[in-house]
Amino acid sequence: MRAMVLERLHHPLKLESRDIPKPNEHQLLIRVKACGICRTDLHVVDGELPHPKLPIVPGHQIVGVVEESGREVRHFKKGQRVGVPWLGGSCGICKFCRSGRENLCDQAQFTGYQLDGGFAEYCIADARFCFPIPDAYPNEQAAPLFVLALLAIGLS
Repeated sequence: MRAMVLERLHHPLKLESRDIPKPNEHQLLIRVKACGICRTDLHVVDGELPHPKLPIVPGHQIVGVVEESGREVRHFKKGQRVGVPWLGGSCGICKFCRSGRENLCDQAQFTGYQLDGGFAEYCIADARFCFPIPDAYPNEQAAPLFVLALLAIGLS
């Protein structure tokens, strides 16, 4: 697959050919249909966020189609449209995770920052952090909604 990869901070992304990743038991393999560009992606590239995983595939406003799912995934099926947000994982056991505030988890992992994101033909995402997308929304219009939802939560 083709992927845009950040190898070094303050440098342009590089187009690379990579193997299509394989999902683990809780993950989805997603064929990316659209991925927005957020200012946060530029903060990562510019080195304004501490300690990103390098090399990294940026992009966290992802809309795609499920190609394959891990053996523990029950609520998504092949061919289903899904969205992948900024928050890509958490510990699941701390007080924040147990109260539905996973974004405050000390072990939270973020798409396009610690987890490879959507500036690629395929990506892997934890199904527990993905969302189904109704067919009424075009891919390009649905992608930015995953950042807007987090902003709205922060404002409420």
